[in-house]
Amino acid sequence: MPWKMKPYLRKSLIPLGLCVSMAFDGWLPSALAQGVPARIEVVIVEGEGATNSIRQAVTRDPVVRIEDDDHRPVAGVAVVFALPVSGTSGEFANGSKNLTIVTDSSGLAVAHGLKTNEVPGKLQVYVTASYHGLRARTLINQSVEAPPGTRVPPPELRTSKSGGKWKWVLLGIAAAGGAGAGVYFANHGSATSAPPAISISTGTVVFGSPR
Repeated sequence: MPWKMKPYLRKSLIPLGLCVSMAFDGWLPSALAQGVPARIEVVIVEGEGATNSIRQAVTRDPVVRIEDDDHRPVAGVAVVFALPVSGTSGEFANGSKNLTIVTDSSGLAVAHGLKTNEVPGKLQVYVTASYHGLRARTLINQSVEAPPGTRVPPPELRTSKSGGKWKWVLLGIAAAGGAGAGVYFANHGSATSAPPAISISTGTVVFGSPR
């Protein structure tokens, strides 16, 4: 007498088969299949040491690459570029001092459209990266010069605004990073192309002098 599978056993195998099929077809959330690195690192690709003129677009856009612990690029990382609120500073293309970019498939984030203000001096771009609870940060240093004969703010005003040392008060960086990461998950299916720049208005990054 040939062996026959009991009806209840056949029914229990149907969901198991569907799960296996979904996993192989890529239907399960990709986060289950993609490993999270032990750490991330912000590597400066472009912009360090650039010399700029006041009230002009920077000569080299700030560009960073996010790498994992094996120096492989990481896509979908929320990278926040932030500028000082006073002293030598400027604005990004979105008209704000904060700009969030989600890294592309090469792990790159580019802060396009940075334009300096009227104060010459040392321009520092503060960069933070956020990915699955991991954090990394760095500073991109540039200089801003005024052409000979150009009127600039009085030295005492520049000193009182910018100071020799900055006190970095970071408010809203985590919120901005989380919002950028949410955009990545919403567009996870198309990680091969670079997502658009996203301006984050939540919170404020304040760069000021100690009082």
